[in-house]
Amino acid sequence: QVQLVESGGGLVQAGGSLRLSCAASRRIVGIMGWYRQAPGKQRELVATMTTGGSTNYADSVKGRFTISRDNAKNTVYLQMNSLKPEDTAVYYCNGKFGGSLSPDYWGQGTQVTVSS
Repeated sequence: QVQLVESGGGLVQAGGSLRLSCAASRRIVGIMGWYRQAPGKQRELVATMTTGGSTNYADSVKGRFTISRDNAKNTVYLQMNSLKPEDTAVYYCNGKFGGSLSPDYWGQGTQVTVSS
C-alpha cells in the first residue's frame, strides 16, 4: 500500500510563506499533485506535476505557488508565497503513479491557516 505523508502546514500571516512536503513510500512517477479543501467547500486542485516536469496550476495560485519534486527523496513540495486568507484549507498530496487514469492515492492532509 502506497503511503503519502504531508508536512509543513501551520499558521502564517497574510503575505507570508510556507513550504509543504509530501514524502511517498515509493518512487514518484506519474502525476503528483496538491489539492486543498476549505471548510464547506469541495476539494480543489492546486497544482500538479508530471514525471516529465510539466506543471499545472489553479488560476488562483499562479505566480504565488510552485510545485517541485526531489526524485532521490521520493518527495514532492509545494512552495507557497504571498499567502492570502483565502488560501486557508487542508492541503492534500495526491499521487497517480500510473498516469491520469490510474487510481488516486491521498495523504492525510496538513492544515494551512492564513491570518489577515
